[in-house]
Amino acid sequence: MSPARKSDLLRENELIYGRLLTIDEPHLIQRYNKALVAFGLKPTKLKSFEIDRTGFSPQVAEECGDYSYLDPNEINRRFILLTPSQVDLPVVHTAFSNTSQLMFEFMSTNQRAIDALTIKDVIYGEIEDSVPKVDDIEDLLSINQVEFKVLSAEDVLGKAAELGKLVDRLKQEPDAWRDSAMLTRMVELAKICGDIRENALVPDQVIFRHSAYWTSHFGGLYVFIDPDMTTVISDPAAPGFRRSRPWQVSYLSINDADRVFKFLAATGRIELPRASWIETSGYLEHRAEMVVRALIRDAEPDRNLTDVDKVWLQTWIHSHADLITRDGNFPFLNAAKREIAHLGYLKVEDVFPQQRFLTIRAKPGHPDAWLTNQLISDFVPQDFVSRYVFNKPGFYRDYDGFSDAWRSHVVDVLKTTYLKDKVAFRTRLYGLTD
Repeated sequence: MSPARKSDLLRENELIYGRLLTIDEPHLIQRYNKALVAFGLKPTKLKSFEIDRTGFSPQVAEECGDYSYLDPNEINRRFILLTPSQVDLPVVHTAFSNTSQLMFEFMSTNQRAIDALTIKDVIYGEIEDSVPKVDDIEDLLSINQVEFKVLSAEDVLGKAAELGKLVDRLKQEPDAWRDSAMLTRMVELAKICGDIRENALVPDQVIFRHSAYWTSHFGGLYVFIDPDMTTVISDPAAPGFRRSRPWQVSYLSINDADRVFKFLAATGRIELPRASWIETSGYLEHRAEMVVRALIRDAEPDRNLTDVDKVWLQTWIHSHADLITRDGNFPFLNAAKREIAHLGYLKVEDVFPQQRFLTIRAKPGHPDAWLTNQLISDFVPQDFVSRYVFNKPGFYRDYDGFSDAWRSHVVDVLKTTYLKDKVAFRTRLYGLTD
């Protein structure tokens, strides 16, 4: 299903393409079109559209019928910067989970240059790495860093560089001030660039490390980087799995819950279930509610759940005891709560590998916390709230398969829980303050 068809209810409730920036000023639309033409694309005829941090617009994507118009081959992502305020926007369409962070680092590090350039021009270009196309895991592993190839439609960047060279020549060559043609050229360039001694027009840093990430390639693949080892977690059917750089890369099947859990625990990426955070966060209660809601969905997919409350849920649990017992997750979570209350922790080694993921969260202070929570959500698909918070590609894929009744219910739950106060929700449940 195309994003346009699936997203009406989500859009109405700002659960997809939310917090984007509206572009409706003619001069900004004109600049955007100059960037599109430079990419070999047709200019938009829209009088108003929205953009994310990278300049991606869902409306422009719908107009041209290509949601990858800034992401050809899902590699070397293109970007269009019309205003410095894009730094505060989300990234809503990307093949790599770290695109958002790379854009943030680039825009933050080069803020002065971007501020000055976007007054006069549009900045566009590519987040370029060493491969033009991804055919196997080796192509992904060869990406150690990325370089922002930065251009501007009116070539203000090039003119600033030219002016800089002429200024250097004027300073270094004693008779350069006699060159009237050069001085005339400097005046012409200064009218466009301003005083380059005050306005930094050329980005200082354009090369950034390519750190841990998830990518949509090969059905979804995680790459975690530690000092002595890189770990790939994916479907074993991915081309190059266990064959590319076996001396420096550890390969884990996304289907092997035991090994994935042990990797996350051994590398300090997760918080094990302990009373210190479990009892104050309401984490297990949240998981239990999500488990029950998923069972209701499977048993009665067309049930109207608009007025469901905790009393109704409790009644449903009692009247479907056999189903609850057969599934096993709800009784397990109740037993886990009792054990943690008694011992102060849960003995995870005694727990089935798949169920361990119901009781853990990413270590909040770890640099890979968001990515780890995304991976955890792959093992707990019943928890659509966690899927939405950390794993939007997975959430939207799940949403495609939901009945209309369940879609409405999911939207209602997200509105009354997560959307009500995102920061407070993430802080309480996942320990994340940023």
